[in-house]
Amino acid sequence: MNIPSELKYTKDHEWVKIEGDVATVGITDFAQSELGDIVYVEVETVDETLNIEEVFGTVEAVKTVSDLFLPLSGEIIEFNERLEDEPELVNSDPYRDGWMIKLKFSNPEEVDTLLSDEDYKALIGA
Repeated sequence: MNIPSELKYTKDHEWVKIEGDVATVGITDFAQSELGDIVYVEVETVDETLNIEEVFGTVEAVKTVSDLFLPLSGEIIEFNERLEDEPELVNSDPYRDGWMIKLKFSNPEEVDTLLSDEDYKALIGA
């Protein structure tokens, strides 16, 4: 199970990469393996400002559809458009090419609520 130490995580199995006041967000290796083959990623919230833990999109696998929850409050500024034609990138490279959104977060204190890699490993029993 790949759980990069430089990232932050949520209990909802999203990963977060913080760069200044922008967070790149995707789902974890654990989440993509649990979902199975991902066939569609839908994010219709670009340019919207949402609160922490609000649904910002969905990911559809062969057997199920799962909501995606915002790890930090802020404005969604970009969607990874490669996922429109290549949703399988979430399976093959969840931490690089399979990222989902970029978010300009508005409350830096919320970063402290995210899980470390060690906390996330404990959550999933890795």
